[in-house]
Amino acid sequence: MSLESRLLDALQPWRTAPRWRVAFSGGLDSTVLLHLLARLSACEPLPPISAIHVHHGLQSVADSWPAHCRSVCEGLGIELQVVRAQVEPGSSLERAAREARYAAFIEQLSAAEVLLTAQHRDDQAETLLFRLLRGAGVRGLTGMPEARALGGGWLVRPLLDAGREELDAYAHEQGLVWIDDPSNQCTDHARNYLRHRVMPVLQHRWPRASGNMARAAAHLGEAQHLLSELAEMDLRQAQSGGRHPWLALPSLSLPSLKALSPARQRNALRHWLADWTMLPDSDHWAGWEVLRDAATDAAPVWRLAAGELHRADELIWWLSGPWLVAPEAMVDWLRPDSDLQLPGNGSLRLTGSAGEGPLQVRYRRGGELLKLPGRGKRDLKRLLNEARVPGFVRSRLPLLYRDGELIAVANLPQLNVQALSLIWTPPADARFELEGSFK
Repeated sequence: MSLESRLLDALQPWRTAPRWRVAFSGGLDSTVLLHLLARLSACEPLPPISAIHVHHGLQSVADSWPAHCRSVCEGLGIELQVVRAQVEPGSSLERAAREARYAAFIEQLSAAEVLLTAQHRDDQAETLLFRLLRGAGVRGLTGMPEARALGGGWLVRPLLDAGREELDAYAHEQGLVWIDDPSNQCTDHARNYLRHRVMPVLQHRWPRASGNMARAAAHLGEAQHLLSELAEMDLRQAQSGGRHPWLALPSLSLPSLKALSPARQRNALRHWLADWTMLPDSDHWAGWEVLRDAATDAAPVWRLAAGELHRADELIWWLSGPWLVAPEAMVDWLRPDSDLQLPGNGSLRLTGSAGEGPLQVRYRRGGELLKLPGRGKRDLKRLLNEARVPGFVRSRLPLLYRDGELIAVANLPQLNVQALSLIWTPPADARFELEGSFK
């Protein structure tokens, strides 16, 4: 089957998309993809096609590339958008450039649009080998997926069953002109080293190495799919909303997880955490064991790249964003008939009458006392223990004072001094929908 026909087959599920955007670097691979799409659009009813060129500005020679890309696109009758991206400095220039590039794509991609990239079978083999050398697990060794969500749209790689030699042959046959990025020859970069020094040796000894490695990635993809199904089964058993409905944070039942083998625990947690943070490597899973096995009255924390796992009330809780910074400032509530926005801590509203006198919202500092009808003065810490409020909530739980006296605790009506309720809505970006808590 011709390259053109295979491309059309690969794109069949995406033909109802509102638009196809091509990630166009001007290099060999993306030039072939763009040319093939232009030919197909002349004889097939396809979505509108346009190209995006991301200009990193990392090397002076790249300043001429946007003009080359415009020339190619004009010749094919395809609209081109040139986007400048700022690459943040870091330990890996490759990674920083890739992150900047995809951030630019996400910004430009509208809802349900498809971004087409030109990675091919040899790229897949190099990805598998690169990740294998870094000690990746099954999830990492599945390689690059044919399609995945990207921003409000989709990223699709329709050339993964085509080899580099096949694309090169097509480009020469069609007389295409493309950019040769000098940085692609620099073997200081890990992927370039694999491409120029390692893969040729492998393919000299095993000519079908790239295809076999890509096939292995597909087999591992099936294995990962089965692991994901198992994780979803285990996570369904571990779902628990907790005793406080207003505390709508991602949580799982610790006893349910502990009933699983250690391997199934890690598999379930990888699946649960995948959408929120970079997953830990093997050495850092000791943090999970410490959290899991801590004493009942302990408050262990497992810190990950984008948040923290806490343990409280026989649950594990995922905290991120505003939940990682405890609020401190007191806030005067000048208009208690209106909602009060708390800096970094959601909002409050008051039902009932707070009586006369200025109102102020504060946070715990220790030693607070609450004078409850029929119970006298009670230590707030002990009252929160009785209500089984998780420790990580207590430093940000709003406390309502009138004339310097504590009269109400947010979302705990049993601790109100008089007939009123202090209703707290936690920070919006730290909340989640319970039905979407396992993916």
